[in-house]
Order: sequence, then structure tokens, then C-alpha cells
Amino acid sequence: MQKITIYSSDYCPFCQRALALLDSKGATYRKVNVDGQAAVRQAMVERAGRTSVPQIWIGETHVGGYDDLYALDAAGKLDELLTS
Repeated sequence: MQKITIYSSDYCPFCQRALALLDSKGATYRKVNVDGQAAVRQAMVERAGRTSVPQIWIGETHVGGYDDLYALDAAGKLDELLTS
């Protein structure tokens, strides 16, 4: 299974949905909390080019946010990405 990194906030419902979807797939991930961490959030912005959370990487692939993750799953492509 691919290494997964998810930048998230404890106060973000989309982050919770993304984590729940990954959990339902049995995926393990590294959760990086940006709450009160200006330098961590800035590193995420520089890496993703986006300011919103969640920001999700599967391997070296930047998936994007929850909507992007959900769309991959709905299209039947998430499982393949997780195992490639």
C-alpha cells in the first residue's frame, strides 16, 4: 500500500470525512495537523498550492482535498491508487 500523507485540522468536517474514507479502505496514513502550526500550514501551501484542508498525497500523487478523494473512489480509481 502507498504511503499516504494528509494535512488536516481537528475542526474540519471534510478532514474527518477524508479520514473516515481512508479508514474504510484499511489505509494507514500520516496525519499532519495544521492547527496553530503556521510553519506546517505554510509548508502544506507551498507543496500543494492550496490553502484549504484536507490536502492529501498518496505516494507522490497529490490527490487534493476530500471532494477529489471521494471522486476517485466514486470512479473506482482510489483502490488502484492505494495499492499501486
